[in-house]
Amino acid sequence: MSDVESFEPTPLMLSDSAKAQLNRLIEKESNTALKLRVYVTGGGCSGFQYGFDFTEDVADDDTQVDFSGVSLVVDPLSYQYLVGSVVDFEEGLAGARFLVKNPNATTTCGCGSSFMI
Repeated sequence: MSDVESFEPTPLMLSDSAKAQLNRLIEKESNTALKLRVYVTGGGCSGFQYGFDFTEDVADDDTQVDFSGVSLVVDPLSYQYLVGSVVDFEEGLAGARFLVKNPNATTTCGCGSSFMI
C-alpha cells in the first residue's frame, strides 16, 4: 500500500490576493466570524451577475469552503453556476473589487460582473 494523500475537490478556489483582502477586512471589522458570500442573480448585460456580501450566517443548505482562516459561502442555487470558479481581488484604475473567474461562463460582459452559461 502506498502513502497517497486523499484529495477532495474544491468547488471554489480563492486567489492569494482575495484571501489577503478578506483577512484585511476581517481584521478591520474585528470579527473573525465574517465570511464572504458569493452569489449569482439574474440580470446584468449578459444574463446573470455575480454578487458579494459579508455574512456571519450560514444556512443548512449553503456550501462553505474554508481557506486558511477565511471562508466562502455559496447558496445552493448559485453553487451550480460557480463550481470550478476562482474568486479573485483586484485593484486598478477602476477601483478595487472582488471578481469571479468562471470556467463555466460562455460569455462575459466588458466589466466582468455578468456572464452567460
